[in-house]
Amino acid sequence: MLRTFHKLPGLLASVLIVVLALSGVILSTIPALEVAVTPAAPVAQMTVAELASNVARHVSGVTDITRQASGSIVASFSTQTASGADLIDPNTGAVLGPYAPSGFVIWMTNLHRSLLMGNSGRWVTGFTAFAMIALCISGAFMLAQRMGGWRQVFSRARGTTTQRLHVEVGRFAILGLLLSAFTGFWMSMANLQVISNGLDAQPAFPAAVNGGTPLPIAQLDALKSIPLSNLRDLAFPTDPSDVFTVSTSTGQGFVDQATGQMLSWLPHGLMRQIYETVYMLHTGQGFWSLGLLLGLAALCAPIMAATGTVIWWRRRRSLPRFAHNHTAHSSDTIILVGSDGNATWGFARTLHDALTAAGQRVHTGPMNSLGKHYPHAKRMFILTSTHGDGAAPASAKAFMARLEKIPHAPDFPVALLGFGDRQFPKFSQFGYDVAEALDTKLWNAMLPYDTIDRQSVQEFARWGRDVGERLGIDLTLLHQPEAPRARLLELVERVDYGDEVQAPTTVLRFMAPEGPKTLWQRITNRNGLPRFEAGDLVGILPPDSDMPRFYSLASSARDGFLEICVRKHPGGQCSGFLHSLEPGDQIAAFIKPNPDFRPSRGKAPVILIGAGTGIGPLAGFIRGNVRARSMHLYFGGRDPRSDYLYRDELEGWLGERRLTTLTTAFSRIQDRAYVQDRIAEDAHALRKLIQRGAQIMVCGGRDMAEGVMEALEGVIAPLGLSTVTLKAEGRYVEDVY
Repeated sequence: MLRTFHKLPGLLASVLIVVLALSGVILSTIPALEVAVTPAAPVAQMTVAELASNVARHVSGVTDITRQASGSIVASFSTQTASGADLIDPNTGAVLGPYAPSGFVIWMTNLHRSLLMGNSGRWVTGFTAFAMIALCISGAFMLAQRMGGWRQVFSRARGTTTQRLHVEVGRFAILGLLLSAFTGFWMSMANLQVISNGLDAQPAFPAAVNGGTPLPIAQLDALKSIPLSNLRDLAFPTDPSDVFTVSTSTGQGFVDQATGQMLSWLPHGLMRQIYETVYMLHTGQGFWSLGLLLGLAALCAPIMAATGTVIWWRRRRSLPRFAHNHTAHSSDTIILVGSDGNATWGFARTLHDALTAAGQRVHTGPMNSLGKHYPHAKRMFILTSTHGDGAAPASAKAFMARLEKIPHAPDFPVALLGFGDRQFPKFSQFGYDVAEALDTKLWNAMLPYDTIDRQSVQEFARWGRDVGERLGIDLTLLHQPEAPRARLLELVERVDYGDEVQAPTTVLRFMAPEGPKTLWQRITNRNGLPRFEAGDLVGILPPDSDMPRFYSLASSARDGFLEICVRKHPGGQCSGFLHSLEPGDQIAAFIKPNPDFRPSRGKAPVILIGAGTGIGPLAGFIRGNVRARSMHLYFGGRDPRSDYLYRDELEGWLGERRLTTLTTAFSRIQDRAYVQDRIAEDAHALRKLIQRGAQIMVCGGRDMAEGVMEALEGVIAPLGLSTVTLKAEGRYVEDVY
């Protein structure tokens, strides 16, 4: 719901927001430019009477004096031969030159206020400002939700480059954009008379004017009591029976030119005071530095619009489309999906199509869309995978929180199906967590919780038969997995390790097969490779298998090659296939971004901890550290004579200062040790790095990662920190298998 509330105004008003933002940026510089060319104000506090007297001596036929928000003085005049306006020196009243407002500024102002369409345009700009308010507020709540709470809104942004840019720019500009949008909306509504601008009432014109001989202007007591800094406008009388009309920052009144007395005065009410403040905050008139800051914030709006549109389009394109997908409120069957990619969505589509063919009205959506009430639902299916070490996948991260807010269990049954890979210790763990939560909330189970190992179509078909029996229908689930869009890669080099310690491990380097390269590929040194970064994942399809295996990348596309580090597992179909490759052999592969496992931006130190093949992405980070950022590697293996992975490269990177320090631990030598032992030994040095804001990155097996976490808890405890705190701040990240 929050994402929809954020998305709709952004998509509908994005072009208008960009137009208003860019025109606002230009107008925001005007107050500063006016201040720069405005003569310095008088040293002594000048009154309106003094200024008016000086101007009357220098400007023949003066009819009006206006003090602009920048402090510049403009005098209008009208004689039998000419009329116009002059810019006045506030110290002497002398004419500095003719006052001629810029035609460009006038045009830009009209564009910003009304899109050059008069009152109709004011309505459009008003509602555009309201859309911007909605975007700022919903964006702030989404940011807090994404970062793990309001206390974490300024922690490290995660995600793709576009997502990080959207978050970082939004955090910088949100207060300025919200202030500009709110004040702009208020001014639009005031100018359209939807709300008052405080000028609804005027001071009563005096019934009796003295009409005697006018006093010298400098002697008019009412004008002598008004400081020049308070003046807005002073209109001169046209005949002996007329009066001076004065407008100030506090009110309006009429002054008798013969007696110098204030005949009538109306102070500004609350609404006018609000409007004056809103006008100043929105335009920067009278507060030019704020105007420049708001202009800088407005300059971020086009960036926000562009990145937001890209994020929306990528998310929309990544979601599978379902035929005959009815709304949740009108459907009798609800299917909710938890997935990081398209695999689980593919199984959901098979179920969706089969139930639709059986005559049911089906709605399929992400688990994050779980609602409190489904008025026509008779059954629900939940299909979910597990992310990493038992975490919720992307489309299910909000599911548990939504489930907790539902006060009563529905009266329809639920069937839960988990997807995973039994080779991992926490196989389908998130599915088990969901099952426990549903049991706690007393939701009625249609079937016992079931799981699918390695996307087995046979197990899925068996589960479908069980569902069909429960529903009393013939339900045949013939799932045909969609093969990911893979491309061919050719092995160009391999380096073998570990045979002597019964842990055969190979570093494999691939390139695109020979063929024509685009100019952009040559410039970026990608050599026909897809775009990827070290730490991303490459999915590899072994022969006679539809299920890819994923390996962390030890290079980026800028290196001109794709590199992985693979240990051969007994009976491992994909690892055995990769270890059998020789230079010249080809594989089918695709990239899966892993933006949460990358060094944070900035100059803070990075502590890299890995064992075995876990060094792969860490080596990629070091390889890409061309700016010599402080990087400290802890690497664990079995025997330095056999499985010291990347030994030559690491020594070279130390010399090039891409790697600051290297600490090793080997478990099958006389001085045996594990990386967690080295961490405990280096506690003092590590504490200093962490106090400097260091980020910790851990990659490797689950047992190693748990030992490292336990050792680090002891290291950082004296600092009043914990690994939980560091994780919340994005300073402790893992890629664990």
